[in-house]
Amino acid sequence: MNADGATVVAEGLRKTFGAPGGGVLDAVNDVSLTARAGELTALVGPDGAGKTTLLRMMAGLLEPDAGSLRVLGIDVGRDPQAVQDRISYMPQRFGLYEDLSVQENLDLYADLHGVPLDQRRQRFKRMLEMTDLARFTARPAGKLSGGMKQKLGLACTLVRSPDLLLLDEPSVGVDPLSRRDLWKIVRQLVDDENLSVIVSTAYMDEAAQCAQVFVLHEGRVLDQGDPGTLRERARGLTFAATPPPGTPARDLQARLLDAGAQVVDAVPKGGAVWFIRQPRAEPEALRRLLGGVHHEPRPEELEDAFMMLLRQQQAQEDAPPPAPGPSVAANAPERAEQLAIVVRDLVRKFGDFTAVASTSFEVARGEIFGLLGPNGAGKTTTFRMLCGLLPATSGHLEVAGLNLRTARARARGRIGYVSQKFALYGELTVRENLEFFGGAYGLRRHALRRRVDAMIEQFQLDPAAASGLLPGGYKQRLAMAAGLLHEPEILFLDEPTSGIDPLARRAFWRTITALAQTGVTIIITTHFMEEAEYCDRIAIQDAGRVLALGTPREVRELAGDSGIDMDSAFIAIVEQGRARTRPAPAEAGA
Repeated sequence: MNADGATVVAEGLRKTFGAPGGGVLDAVNDVSLTARAGELTALVGPDGAGKTTLLRMMAGLLEPDAGSLRVLGIDVGRDPQAVQDRISYMPQRFGLYEDLSVQENLDLYADLHGVPLDQRRQRFKRMLEMTDLARFTARPAGKLSGGMKQKLGLACTLVRSPDLLLLDEPSVGVDPLSRRDLWKIVRQLVDDENLSVIVSTAYMDEAAQCAQVFVLHEGRVLDQGDPGTLRERARGLTFAATPPPGTPARDLQARLLDAGAQVVDAVPKGGAVWFIRQPRAEPEALRRLLGGVHHEPRPEELEDAFMMLLRQQQAQEDAPPPAPGPSVAANAPERAEQLAIVVRDLVRKFGDFTAVASTSFEVARGEIFGLLGPNGAGKTTTFRMLCGLLPATSGHLEVAGLNLRTARARARGRIGYVSQKFALYGELTVRENLEFFGGAYGLRRHALRRRVDAMIEQFQLDPAAASGLLPGGYKQRLAMAAGLLHEPEILFLDEPTSGIDPLARRAFWRTITALAQTGVTIIITTHFMEEAEYCDRIAIQDAGRVLALGTPREVRELAGDSGIDMDSAFIAIVEQGRARTRPAPAEAGA
């Protein structure tokens, strides 16, 4: 470690990669930063900002093209092995061995890191206690929920005690309960072991827990400082507006977002719309925009400052956010039926295990319906049954007016599907992917060309770009375009914003709002609880059962307080549900 207490010192750091077409991509471009010892340091920024490249250089896995990089006082370019001997690094896709048990994975990583046998017992005990995996040491890693896999990945990363821990978006794809547990573990390590941690994250509430935050954009540092200092950028500019009765918060948000001259950003939260006023906005113009909607000041948050920085950069680059417009599915057929989905007593078993237990709900045409739950709650199984990808064990399931037991193929022709993981062909161009999937949906010749061109224009895609090389936010745009080619009546979105930054999430939801306004029904799963506020209604599942069903406000009230944020409501409802089903002490000891 340096004498001045810095774990990482980068000066003029640069890393380039070859871009499609023979160009050069500056992944990290003249970055200078210092991360202090014994602290949590956050790297935040939109897709393609350079966060992962920077972490991989710190880990000695990529060699800088220019500049200097010292990690723990060591020149990482000259002696990467010396750095790797003293750090632990958890990439986004940590490699667990799914056929091995929890304990066998820990043993394997201890062998790989050369952890002495006399140190393992104590280290394993501490990691298993911190991650609450001590009860599951014999369970195969492949049978763990997503949140438990992330905790096991962190435990395997920490089988030795490092001087520096590097975490690349450790909470992507995990629910709020698991996210809270992960950060509790990280904070405990920092407090108890004085561990230095550098983490990249798409969650601004996670970055707000860090001592230092570096905001990256297109390989450069836009700003840096502690969360309090960064929040000052938004002081006096943040407000909460209450939508009129009967007006969804997302509709007010869309109106505010579309008025870029007056509003920097807007997002539904707690039944209101939180927005940031443009510093130079005319008060009278803002009042006209709000049209008498009640609004009042609110405390600024780190995400407000982050969005201001990104919007300012966007304006300087003359790159406006994608304008979805209401015409994406304007030709979606009108239907006499008011219900798009009917679920009655739905059950799905895998052998002796019941993944979904007697679930019932209805979804109206044009409704945005959120299906939420912890990892392993049964929502993915429910989702797959709704899409016709998995048959139900019992119960009644109707989609687009068709019974999935008797007309599954016809029902599939009326739905669109966007998966969490990019499921298109990476070696094909954007246009080739859209033409292929359009053909699979039965589109031909003129109709196919018309829809492909419309989707390319709608989502502002480069038709010649190689799909596999697109940034995460653009991959999601392409996946959405492919799912909407045949103008479906119902669109299923499986964690579509997992791992993408707040700026990309705003643009994505602006598109979803426009789709719902044309009558398309949206069914979505998400781990970003703020996104539940966009939904007309949500269902929260755990252990295969529905714990809550209603509007976001009704769900918050069920959690005990209509004014709390959805993260807190989600955690409260799941913990209440688990407390009701937990055996009493006498039963547990029987």
